[in-house]
Amino acid sequence: MTGESEESGVREEAPETDALAEAQAKAEEYLDMARRVQADFDNYRRRTQKENEEFRAFATAGLITELLTIVDDFDRALEHADGGEVFVTGVRGIRNNLMKVLESKGLSEIDASGRFDPNLHEALCTVEGEEDGMVAEVFQKGYRLGDKVLRYAKVKVTRKPAPAAPAEDGENDGKQEDKEE
Repeated sequence: MTGESEESGVREEAPETDALAEAQAKAEEYLDMARRVQADFDNYRRRTQKENEEFRAFATAGLITELLTIVDDFDRALEHADGGEVFVTGVRGIRNNLMKVLESKGLSEIDASGRFDPNLHEALCTVEGEEDGMVAEVFQKGYRLGDKVLRYAKVKVTRKPAPAAPAEDGENDGKQEDKEE
């Protein structure tokens, strides 16, 4: 009988071992699923945070673009004002304060001196100059908000004059005579 009880004991342990291994496999599967869900949630959280930041920047960009027209108006008014009046000094101070607020939100002026860059400048016309592709005049300042161009600088660009092609007299005379005959 002892042999039978040992055999039955072995038989009883095998189902318990199988059940334990099956439970451990299920636990590993559930742990793996939980890790995947956690990773998906972390990705979702990062993505929505980035989208919210982009939305805020986009919403701010619209307001800043509208405020830039006021800055332009200040600049035009100050170009024609006499520098000695208290009123002009006050207007200049208001313009500077407005620019400080806009700069604190990430606005920066695009440098429009030097070489023309189509990523930053909009060429409205060209004028003859000593070198091709240089900014000759700025019609309207350009601005960026962070890395994004909010408004391109409107500029006049230089170009070298085209060299005059020398005309050969002998060839032209012969051609004209052929046409006349």
